Amino acid sequence: MVAAGDALARLVREERTGVLATLVRVTGSVDRAEDAVQDAVARALETWPRDGVPANPRAWLLVVARRRAIDHVRRESGRSGKEREAEAMMDIDPTPETTETVRDDLLRLVFICCHPSLAAEAQVALALRTLGGLSTAEVARALLVPEATISKRLTRAKQKIARARIPYRVPTAAELPSRLAAVAATIYLIFNEGYAAGTGSHLVRAPMADEAIRLARLLVDLMPDEPTTLGLLALLLLHDARRLTRTDDEGDAVLLIDQDRTRWDVSNIKEGVELVGAAFRVSPDRPDRYAAQAAVAACHALAPSYAETDWGAIVSWYDVLLTVQDTPVVRLNRAVAVAERDGPHAGLALVDGIDGLDGYPWWHATRAELLSRSGDDSGARDAFARALALGTSEPLAAQLRRRLATLG
Repeated sequence: MVAAGDALARLVREERTGVLATLVRVTGSVDRAEDAVQDAVARALETWPRDGVPANPRAWLLVVARRRAIDHVRRESGRSGKEREAEAMMDIDPTPETTETVRDDLLRLVFICCHPSLAAEAQVALALRTLGGLSTAEVARALLVPEATISKRLTRAKQKIARARIPYRVPTAAELPSRLAAVAATIYLIFNEGYAAGTGSHLVRAPMADEAIRLARLLVDLMPDEPTTLGLLALLLLHDARRLTRTDDEGDAVLLIDQDRTRWDVSNIKEGVELVGAAFRVSPDRPDRYAAQAAVAACHALAPSYAETDWGAIVSWYDVLLTVQDTPVVRLNRAVAVAERDGPHAGLALVDGIDGLDGYPWWHATRAELLSRSGDDSGARDAFARALALGTSEPLAAQLRRRLATLG
């Protein structure tokens, strides 16, 4: 019964984004659409276990959500124009007739969230919350920002969209470059949450990862000669090539060193490597951050085994990445590669020199592993305990607990 309930909740979550995207078009309001979709989701989780899942779950959710939105507007009909607004919503058929309609609605939602009139930090937060379906807490964790701060950003962004009457459309070709950075960052973070969930009982949220890859392909279609779009899609494909080997039959996380490389997706790897080359060809003088990360992923994907990984090349690519994206997390990942190339003491020295990651569980987990390899089991135990206290998905937490248990 629990498993069935989990499956139902996942189905509702998978359909939520498409429903929300279409309802924003119908209502003209992100806030109103979110409230209505949330009501529809609650109704589905209440009635579907009793009455069965409808033949078209998305259409069911969309009809219920539209009715809730209309009811809400009617309750406010004392305000000027509200009754006419409700009548206009009734005249619109919200049920998408083609997958193309859904695709366009989703793409519009990405771009309305990443409108340049919104503050840059608010753009990504809003898109993750609406398009990615992440909770406010999950958005905060993805951006390494306090939850209260994210909540304020989301509120201000929605108010700005309503006041400025930001149009719900895919921008013209001339407008695309000004929004690309935020759109790419959003798709990347959505993929990250799908590829390695920050909470919950599953390591991989496959529909979320699939949606991020699909949106990345749409970006390449829109801007085929842009290194950011090419590099982003390459990075996602190269990481996703390992999806089937990242958990075992029980759903437990499998480390890179233990993964069965014969099961990696060769077609994804081939396409990803070709895209990396294309990204560097169109921008030979200044590397793109996603292309540089994809080059790191390509080194892993092309290595015949973990022992044969070219860690020197990976460190070099991280050095390239630092010229365009010098962040604490990039420095942490580079430190891991240095530890593999030069030994745990060299890596640990770099990790301990990174500021700003005390609330990031994988900084503590990395320290723990390197302390253990350096012979400091007591320090490693403390660091593993700190990583666990900060929280992550259950498969990754179980992996940390197993590692901690080996230290006694």
